[in-house]
Amino acid sequence: MVSIKDVANEAGVSTATVSRVLSNKPYVTAEARERVMAAIQKLGYRPNQIARSLRSQQTTALGLIVSDVCNPFFTDVSRSVEDCAYKEGYSVFLCNSDEDDKKELFYLQQMLDKNVAGIILSPTQKTADNFALLGIDLPVVLFDRSVDGLDVDSIIIDNQDAAYQLAKHLIDNGYKRIAGVFCDVCTGFDRQAGFEKAVKDAGYEAPQLIVTQPRIERGYIAAKKLLSVSPRPDAIFASDSLVLSGVMQAINESGLKVPDDIGLASFDDVAWMSLVTPPITVIRQPTDQIARMAVDLIMQRIENPKQPALHVALKGQLIVRGSTKTRPG
Repeated sequence: MVSIKDVANEAGVSTATVSRVLSNKPYVTAEARERVMAAIQKLGYRPNQIARSLRSQQTTALGLIVSDVCNPFFTDVSRSVEDCAYKEGYSVFLCNSDEDDKKELFYLQQMLDKNVAGIILSPTQKTADNFALLGIDLPVVLFDRSVDGLDVDSIIIDNQDAAYQLAKHLIDNGYKRIAGVFCDVCTGFDRQAGFEKAVKDAGYEAPQLIVTQPRIERGYIAAKKLLSVSPRPDAIFASDSLVLSGVMQAINESGLKVPDDIGLASFDDVAWMSLVTPPITVIRQPTDQIARMAVDLIMQRIENPKQPALHVALKGQLIVRGSTKTRPG
């Protein structure tokens, strides 16, 4: 049986281009369209049900691309997106980009092939380039991060404000040598900026900072380095739950006690954080709200493709627990 890939190979184009020709979408050159049609005729290709749905625009599937499905934040958002989409009669294709723009491009092509009704995406640094390359013109909602040059719906957390509030909580409780471990992604940089502003506003000296990958082992290495400095920090701010796990491992190995010897605070309210002793002070991100809004915006965009793009900035919630306490003056 002749497949859409066979047609693409014969015509010398991508499968995404064949899909766009089948669905009569724009951003395909006349020459490429002619090659695709010639290949279809030569090979005797008969579009399957997916291709027929491409033409009729009746697919009921959404694409969801996350940066790291192992990160509890993205796990929670993914689950909530699936729940919300199911209630609307839609299925979800989940893909993991690993912060890799090439993987993102590959999965975007796959979603065009399947003619998903819309895409919910945690973008990479090259998302705008990937969209331009593929000529994507279907409903899109970005979450967790925005992208300059893409006028599409987006939902983000005000990371600078949330990080400021979390750092200020540490400062207000008497911590003076606050170190930070931040992830080398745009959300991490925003959190770092909020953290540094709070420290500067308090009149403290420049804090000890380590920027690293959002991985448990990288958080561990960073914390080991911070704890080896004299004088050591009296609190550590972790910019996500994966980094926090590594930081906690290093603290436990050091023999220090939280919060008596060192305070600890983090972004993301993962279930285990309220169960450990002591429970962790966190910024809780509204994952359910992000998912509901993302699906709602996709549904609105499907119904009204011409409506202006909506950009939403949600607030994180400070949850104070036992890993931070008032220090003696």
